[in-house]
Amino acid sequence: MSEQADDLPTQSLPLDAWHRARGARMVPFAGYHMPIQYEGIIAEHLWTRTSAGLFDVSHMGQLLISGPDAATALEALLPGDIKGLAEGKVRYSLLLNESGGILDDLMVTNLGGGTYYMVINGATKWDDIAHLREHLPDEIVLNHLEDQALLAVQGPKAVEAVARIWPQAASLYFMESTGFDWNGVQIGIGRSGYTGEDGVEITLPASEAERVAELLCQQPEIKPIGLGARDSLRLEAGLPLYGHDLDEETTPVMADLGFALWKRRREERSFPGAERILMEREQGPVLKRVGLFVEGRQPVREGAAVVDQDGNEVGRVTSGGFSPSLERPIAMAYVPLSSAQPGTRVRLNQRAKIFEGVVTPMPFVPHRYHRKGAA
Repeated sequence: MSEQADDLPTQSLPLDAWHRARGARMVPFAGYHMPIQYEGIIAEHLWTRTSAGLFDVSHMGQLLISGPDAATALEALLPGDIKGLAEGKVRYSLLLNESGGILDDLMVTNLGGGTYYMVINGATKWDDIAHLREHLPDEIVLNHLEDQALLAVQGPKAVEAVARIWPQAASLYFMESTGFDWNGVQIGIGRSGYTGEDGVEITLPASEAERVAELLCQQPEIKPIGLGARDSLRLEAGLPLYGHDLDEETTPVMADLGFALWKRRREERSFPGAERILMEREQGPVLKRVGLFVEGRQPVREGAAVVDQDGNEVGRVTSGGFSPSLERPIAMAYVPLSSAQPGTRVRLNQRAKIFEGVVTPMPFVPHRYHRKGAA
């Protein structure tokens, strides 16, 4: 998801005072004051991997899209199978421009009755909303849920803890959702997240965010976790961050997000940029997103160049850092297709210092989603 900030004044989250009271260090991020850490990034990262972390992601955009044949209208802008998305199911998809570049990555949930709930990146939400309003038919209604908060609870003990408050959470599998009335408050829960761990995302009125956050953190498994650990967790999980690993110049094939190009949609060739995307799918893209193990102990950061033997730049690191779980540096980079096979050695230039990397399959740390039918 995304981190780019816009030119608007930095806004405050519904939980701003709550975060500060818990000692959070706040930083500007995606146009909001966001908690980057509480007790420390590594400690928060490892707590999430072993127990459960509470993440405030209320900066994300939450939309309701409804109207006659809203699924068909959405399929004109996304390469996913929205018509085939059953009620209560969640799907990852991509908002594409006419040349097949990625405007945003997002989640779509079928709420039933021809209404779809969409979560978009915080930094891109105003551009996304403008794009959707411009391209959706006039009879399609788009509501921006500006008075909603969004909280994520992630980790192997997340659902166990959340289910003490809302037993409905325990019945969900990965990429399923439910909504219900809780003492007069409308709650929506989806079993998904951005860490590679099991967990849920909870949409609720912003006016209830502090009460719910407090209730969640009364569960012994749950601690509040900042953006720093969120970034290292998603990097270990091999999940791209919009504005870094994804942008308007990047296609789904380059980004190794081919799973988001559904078979029926490929056959229909009816989504934006289909000709280019399907050609890249057949012939291979010029550059492809890969995972890297970086040799040594020093991380290679975003912006470092991938270079050939003569020192010429042939690619770029888009995310990089130290993996607390693996205790070694890892990175994502775009490299030439000829260098994208696992085991290929690549050279990286960061501030005139050369590092050695090895292409490795992602995720770096296995996903632990609660899938239906899994052992």
